[in-house]
Amino acid sequence: MTDRAAAVYGVVADLEAESDQLDALVADLDDAGWATPTPAPGWTIAHQIAHLAWTDEVAAIAATDPDRFTELVTEALQNSPETYVDDAAEAGAGAPVEEILAGWRLARAKLADALREVPQGVKIPWFGPPMSAASMATARLMETWAHGLDVADALGVTVLPSDRIRHVAHIGVRTRDFAYIVNNKVPPAEPFHYALTSPSGELWTWGPEDASNIVRGSALDFCQLVTQRRAVADLDLEFVGHDALEWSGIAQCFAGPPGAGREPRGA
Repeated sequence: MTDRAAAVYGVVADLEAESDQLDALVADLDDAGWATPTPAPGWTIAHQIAHLAWTDEVAAIAATDPDRFTELVTEALQNSPETYVDDAAEAGAGAPVEEILAGWRLARAKLADALREVPQGVKIPWFGPPMSAASMATARLMETWAHGLDVADALGVTVLPSDRIRHVAHIGVRTRDFAYIVNNKVPPAEPFHYALTSPSGELWTWGPEDASNIVRGSALDFCQLVTQRRAVADLDLEFVGHDALEWSGIAQCFAGPPGAGREPRGA
């Protein structure tokens, strides 16, 4: 196995573990539990899992049948360009809960198998730029983790974070300029330095150490910031430099228009 293939297998294994952790939260819920509202306005736990099932299914199609994926994208953009994601979640959430869970399990298994089989060097088409298999697995892990946090919040439970969130942090670093662009701002010319403490206590760093703009603190809090699951006021993060401070208010690692973010928990 090449180093690149091993990397893909590693990220896919982390994606599977993250999905299994969320599965354990919802598997024994009754119908009332699945109807619990989550912090995402209008979305219950059923919406959250139905959304993951739909996205994993579409990602699997993109990895195995690019022509069919193009048809799906064209159809979505023609029929409901602004609401197709919410529409799919609403439609999926209307199914019996056992079907939602079974559908998600099947979709994510198909996706994991598909990603392991993507030939080296092949890019998978997506709603944004095409991605490698490793990048697709990383993106799916990020979204699974973020929606899992919404589910945990809805249930009033705390899930202990693992070092799998390094993948989420990496996307947060890589999408710095994207956050500026979707907010109609010009990205800074100079890179930031990031120094984040992992759940296991390891220090993760990105960017030049002599950068004038620095983001440091908890990796968990950084991931909550870039997925817009917590307001910056609730997070243990330090921003050094004007650009880093500005970025803290627009950070976004998920595709689409600027997110609305979350209100401070004490508000």
